[in-house]
Amino acid sequence: MELGVVGLGRMGRIVVDRCLDAGHDVVAFDIDSDARDEAADAGARTADSLAALADALGEKKRIWLMVPAGDPVDAALDELEDHLTENDVVVDGGNSHFEESTRRAASCPAAYLDCGTSGGPAGAELGFSLMVGGPEWGYDELTPVFDAVATGPDGHDRMGPAGSGHYVKMVHNGVEYALMQTYGEGFELLHEGRYDLDLEAVARTWNNGAVIRSWLLELCEEAFREEGGDLDTVADHVAGGSTGTWTVQESLEQEVPLPLIYQALAERFGSRASGDGEGRFSRRLVNRLRYGFGRHEVERQE
Repeated sequence: MELGVVGLGRMGRIVVDRCLDAGHDVVAFDIDSDARDEAADAGARTADSLAALADALGEKKRIWLMVPAGDPVDAALDELEDHLTENDVVVDGGNSHFEESTRRAASCPAAYLDCGTSGGPAGAELGFSLMVGGPEWGYDELTPVFDAVATGPDGHDRMGPAGSGHYVKMVHNGVEYALMQTYGEGFELLHEGRYDLDLEAVARTWNNGAVIRSWLLELCEEAFREEGGDLDTVADHVAGGSTGTWTVQESLEQEVPLPLIYQALAERFGSRASGDGEGRFSRRLVNRLRYGFGRHEVERQE
């Protein structure tokens, strides 16, 4: 299949590379010429504008947007609008708000698929988990590409109509906040508790057969191995929060109590109010976990 990829940052390049590895033909665009050159070196054809990308794709246009949520998505769609028809398909693989995705789907000339993407740069070798919303025919048309970008056929599915893919990803991120906070609090008690424990050994042992084993727990083990059991250079400062905020806002609208997710979000906000000192061990671990799965910058103590 021929696929156009717009946005060649960390996640966009993974889409390009996995599609090329699966034998698909990729036309890539980014405003950064160096990023385009690197994609060309990997085997993609490149275009120096969105219009050129659309022209290179011919009559059947299958385009994957991997640009930051918000205005960049709308700007890309505005530039592409005159080049799209109802027979084309556009995928938004970023963390857009589901209501924005619903709005874009209603106005886009092409079939619009909102694609929640989980796995982060650290999961590039295994593939992503893809949560897709939008028309069924568009999803079916892109299935070979989703097979390539995801962990395989079981790593993606159509969640429902427009907006549902990003809705499911929003809640996924809320769950992620609570899980990281829970691991952080458990390891904080072990760190401050009765025994002088090797937390890397604890995480490794839990990850071999324990009920609470997970990839996040593997990343806890990695954090203690690479940073030391005290995490003494990692700051009590947890960035991020938009998708968690959206999750809590939706819970209020739907009158569904989410106390754990709300508290995890509040801990993030609290970390920013408390400065970048030693602070809470749990927050420092969450800070480091964000690097583990997403390669987000680790805030450090002064």
